[in-house]
Amino acid sequence: MQKDVIPTRITEFWRQNAVTLNECCRTGPGQRWTRAAVTSISTASFQCCAGDRFRAVTTPSTVRRAKVGDVRRIKDLVDCYAGAVLLTKQLITLYEDVQEFWVAERDSAILGCAALHVLWEDLAEIRTLAVHPDAVGQGIGHALVAQLMQQGRALGLRRLFVLTFEEYFFSRHGFWTIEGTPVTAEVYDEMRRSHDEGVAEFLDLPYVKPNTLGNTRMLLEL
Repeated sequence: MQKDVIPTRITEFWRQNAVTLNECCRTGPGQRWTRAAVTSISTASFQCCAGDRFRAVTTPSTVRRAKVGDVRRIKDLVDCYAGAVLLTKQLITLYEDVQEFWVAERDSAILGCAALHVLWEDLAEIRTLAVHPDAVGQGIGHALVAQLMQQGRALGLRRLFVLTFEEYFFSRHGFWTIEGTPVTAEVYDEMRRSHDEGVAEFLDLPYVKPNTLGNTRMLLEL
């Protein structure tokens, strides 16, 4: 099969989805893109060919700020995992917090969501990261986390916190496991004044411990 030059748009696709070309083609020297890859990337899917193997890959999703009109679809995503992986979110809460959310969209469908909630002057929490079950494994979660990291830096934050079951996933972005609450006693006392349940979970207060059973506390230095 004749080799094709890897087009810039395909390279950009992998960059946006936190996947490298080598992660698509792993069979060594025979790596190459098919002609179909060049012609179909703007419409549906393309194929990566390594030797006689072909792997179909969907077109990239767009990560953008959430709008009020997205809230009910965000609610549907969260409900896929509510009670097992994520806490249940009431619709009113999602409307109140919509400014914190980013969504991953493809062909007008919301495939993923995540929120960044500022906790203190140098610290924020990644919350409510969810990807539609049919879109898991397509790099959507990684793209959302990368966007929240970028937003955190733009806000002047130095650290991101997450409470999660997905320790390996977040470790790939540089998060590490911590014990306790990574703030001073003075900040701890100030944060206890908050009525936000997520802040109580960050502080590991007794009344929210049932919400955090089995979760890992992780931190990232930006």
